[in-house]
Amino acid sequence: MQNKNKNNSNIKKEIFSIIYYQILGAIICLFILYILAGRKNYFKLYKDLNKVIDTYDTITKDYYGKIDKSTLVDNAVNAMTESVKDVYTNYSDEKEATTFMENVEGTYEGIGVSVSSKDGKITIIKVFDNSPAAKSGLKEKDVIIKIDGKDFTNKTSSDIAKYIKENKNKTMKLTILRNNKEKEISITRKTVAMPTVSSKIVDEDKKIGYIRITIFSTVTEKQFTEELKKLEKKNIKALIIDLRNNSGGYLNVVTNITSQFLEKGKIIYQLKNDTTTTKIKDTTKEKRTYPVAILANRASASASEIMTAALKESYGGYVIGTNTYGKGTVQKTKKLSDGSMIKYTIEKWLTPKGKWINEVGVAPTEYIEFDSSKEEDNQLSKAINILQEKLK
Repeated sequence: MQNKNKNNSNIKKEIFSIIYYQILGAIICLFILYILAGRKNYFKLYKDLNKVIDTYDTITKDYYGKIDKSTLVDNAVNAMTESVKDVYTNYSDEKEATTFMENVEGTYEGIGVSVSSKDGKITIIKVFDNSPAAKSGLKEKDVIIKIDGKDFTNKTSSDIAKYIKENKNKTMKLTILRNNKEKEISITRKTVAMPTVSSKIVDEDKKIGYIRITIFSTVTEKQFTEELKKLEKKNIKALIIDLRNNSGGYLNVVTNITSQFLEKGKIIYQLKNDTTTTKIKDTTKEKRTYPVAILANRASASASEIMTAALKESYGGYVIGTNTYGKGTVQKTKKLSDGSMIKYTIEKWLTPKGKWINEVGVAPTEYIEFDSSKEEDNQLSKAINILQEKLK
């Protein structure tokens, strides 16, 4: 019995050993194939870029003068994006990329104020809600004289923004002038959400609400939803959405905001590449039924045009103003290893009815140029009049 058990044990060990090495061998084979596939791509990539690499290597090694390697690389990447011959495919250096991302992300490191530089004075013109500035007691019309004892008289708004952003100490001491009296306020820099949405009632009798969207950043959807709910608590019967001078932003943000109005199943926009066209439809149960008017102009671009077209064609909304900018393509961004960035076009977008508005724009239902000679906003007044008539 002992020998038989021993033999069985040995057989089991041998079977286990065979299975183990078979699995190990399979893993090694897969790993080798992965490496070979990677090398194949690497060698193809090297072959494609051999001329560029050879030029870079030769100049950096043999050129007699001083060479800025970063500039060489920046210019090479920039030349590649420019050669595509697409105005929306481009290269941004690290500083430009940072500024761009701050705008579309909607957040930045700061204290939460907008300032104006005039007559040698830096005056606060807006304090953002729930910001470090608001919590510390800063107010509109406060004049910033010093920060940490450093005089900012005759400085620009860019100078103060740079100092606050790049200050090694997050907590700073501001000396301000308020009602002709100096006052010191301690404030700590934090991540601040930029206000991108504002709202008000423009007709109390007819209960017409107004929302302005300056950009479709990552914070815009939340801000829009909050402002819309505030207006609806006041029982608005119609709404004006102001997209004038809104250059666009994130596609998912404008999709989610527009979905709050459309009926489920309605087309928001379409995406078209070389082979397919995909209809992006509203998948939510949320919808509105009251009249909506869009204010748009030639600086309303990209995501603004998507919302304008969707509310015009799928909601039956009014568009007041001029034709929009006419940007009918979608871009992606890629951050490069040094913090710089490339932006490149990946596909076209079409309106719900399948129109490509590139270089044409979304046409208004009521064409009216902005008249700067008038005190009142004539485009806004026209939108109010149209909705008033609709509500009769």
